Amino acid sequence: MTRRMYVVGNWKMHGVAEDIPQIQAIAEGAKSYPGVDVALCVPSILIERAARAVPGFPIGAQDVHFAEKGAHTGCVSSAMLRDAGAKLTIVGHSERREGQHESDEEVRSKAKAALADDLSVILCVGESLAIREAGTAVMTVQAQLDASLPEGAVGSVATRLAVAYEPIWAIGTGKVASLADLGEMHAALRERLLVAYGDAGREVRILYGGSVNASNAAEIFAVEDVDGALVGGASLTADKFLPIVEAAAAIHR
Repeated sequence: MTRRMYVVGNWKMHGVAEDIPQIQAIAEGAKSYPGVDVALCVPSILIERAARAVPGFPIGAQDVHFAEKGAHTGCVSSAMLRDAGAKLTIVGHSERREGQHESDEEVRSKAKAALADDLSVILCVGESLAIREAGTAVMTVQAQLDASLPEGAVGSVATRLAVAYEPIWAIGTGKVASLADLGEMHAALRERLLVAYGDAGREVRILYGGSVNASNAAEIFAVEDVDGALVGGASLTADKFLPIVEAAAAIHR
């Protein structure tokens, strides 16, 4: 089957009202590439303003709580995100797994809650440099994916779930996994998606995240089973982000 390329910006802890014009420029520029799905995941305090500023363009969150409501100070539910205008959310980013000590089970619960509430989900997995150098990266990341995937994501739900492979050692460092390593890991993740979901696992897009920029995007996207990118720092401005979208638009599979 043909999977549409998917390029998503993760603004992390960046973004205030004065940055709305950049979001508008990205949304406007993305119209030139109708064959690519483009979205931005912004800080929760910016979601509503961003969604109002770019109607029709997908704005997402960077995390979600698994509970519908309750005594969870500082947390945001999927219903709250939808109410603010979000269409998707990231779960399991390494900066939350490591910095906030999130477990695979917690990530799975968040993904299930978001999908059940009609949000699309980008589920992140990835290994540390120590694991990569020990030669156990593929086995480790496959196990992480198995333990984090929501059960029963079949049919139409599979099209709302994406997996992002983000080697921790390549996030924001300027280092990028070799094309051979990328191909090996994305093929291994596809294998686990097929085990989990059967043929529907072919519909789940697998993104790469780790210092993707305009100069390396084309060669990364040419790798089999790389269906797009989760982009960090290069997504903060239209002039850096849109060339990555353009590179995705040039991919024909």
